[in-house]
Amino acid sequence: MDALEALYTRRSVRRFKPEGVDRSLLERIVEAGKMAATARNVQPWEFVVVTEERTRKEIAALTDHGKFIADCPACIATFCQQTKYYLEDGCAATQNMLVAAWALGLGSCWVAGDKKAYAEDIRRLLQVPAGYKLVSLIALGYPVSSPLPVPKRPLAEVLHWERYGA
Repeated sequence: MDALEALYTRRSVRRFKPEGVDRSLLERIVEAGKMAATARNVQPWEFVVVTEERTRKEIAALTDHGKFIADCPACIATFCQQTKYYLEDGCAATQNMLVAAWALGLGSCWVAGDKKAYAEDIRRLLQVPAGYKLVSLIALGYPVSSPLPVPKRPLAEVLHWERYGA
């Protein structure tokens, strides 16, 4: 699948088949994450891949909108050192991983981390050192069904040339 096709067709998936995801695929997805744009090439990220069912259930129980993490075969937690642009850098890495997962035949869903009340609890659960911020959780696995396209605003409605409203 080429990059534009992956970007245009990727959808959030919240229901996964029980089969596990091969470690080599998870490594390729994280590799795509670490290739993201990063301010001043700081690369403040660390990625924790969680495949252990007990830990995924604990993560899911802590979240407010990520209960389906309990039933996905893998979850990637993206943490960043608290640098000036940690959130931008971590979000760029997360987006890369979502698109890479789709291109590799996996479904995924981004669950918020930064500014969530559970962020510190998940940091401690995964034994990430203090000074790192949870940016995102990515549920991963093979989709139970093909996600349907969702309506997107037309390009003419969101694209502005030279000035807003021009």
